[in-house]
Amino acid sequence: MTEQPALAVALSRGPVVLDGGLSNRLAAGGAELSGGLWTGRVLREDPEQVLRAHCDYYLAGASVATTASYQVTFEALARRGVDRAGAVDLLRRSVTLAREAAGRAAAAGVSRPLWVAASVGPYGAMLADGSEYRGRYGISVRDLERFHRPRLAALADAGPDVLALETVPDIREAEALLRAAEGLGVPAWLSYTVAGGATRAGQPLEEAFALAAGADSVIAVGVNCCTPSDVTPALRTAARVTGKPLVCYPNSGESWDGATGTWRGRSEFDEGDSAAWIAAGARLVGGCCRVGPADIARLAAAVRGDGRPAG
Repeated sequence: MTEQPALAVALSRGPVVLDGGLSNRLAAGGAELSGGLWTGRVLREDPEQVLRAHCDYYLAGASVATTASYQVTFEALARRGVDRAGAVDLLRRSVTLAREAAGRAAAAGVSRPLWVAASVGPYGAMLADGSEYRGRYGISVRDLERFHRPRLAALADAGPDVLALETVPDIREAEALLRAAEGLGVPAWLSYTVAGGATRAGQPLEEAFALAAGADSVIAVGVNCCTPSDVTPALRTAARVTGKPLVCYPNSGESWDGATGTWRGRSEFDEGDSAAWIAAGARLVGGCCRVGPADIARLAAAVRGDGRPAG
């Protein structure tokens, strides 16, 4: 592979397509995601499935693969008998697999630059009780920083192109993540999960996005794991407050019914919405939960504006 430009440089040239939901792609392949580690369970037990999922998204048209480290933490792994060294190895594996997938995609004929985003999920993801969609954990910013810093450091040492500080539900955790990411030598994007014009914790988006305005290491700010209809208003706020490139990767718009263990409704993910997102300042566009390779293929064609298969 020829050396690719830094992701921040690429964003200055035009929009870059992200992948879709890793969990739904793994589930479609028969992977077992239960037990509290989510995609981290597959990373630990069947890494080849993770590699294939990343390849699927690269081949579909994504230029960025997001690692399977969202729910991988030292604390969660310790409860399963994995020591600190083993946890570091697993975090590094998540980056290595995405990088290997980029190599496979290049060997299969993909000629565009390909990047790896190391996923850093919120504290609530470690709890595995849905609290990442509520925030307000009742712990201090300093304690949240202490929680996030070792995992961020391990991921940064593995050499991703960017740290994806994602699905952040509230301002206090965003502050902790930004502190924890300082000085690691890897750029980051900061992405909130939002609902109805506020963070999931109910805080104004103006205040939430303002935290990243002066952070030189943050190359993009925006939203993910929200409904598609929430994206454009949030991006407009982020653009006004930060002046930075924006990132967005919403869910399909379907809703999870915990009582029945099924998804309800129909997908509202429409690749045509990408025109409004890009007009609002989005330079990283993709999908989150329930958005699959076929959706990303259509999104990539829409972003290119030519309708051709990805190459």
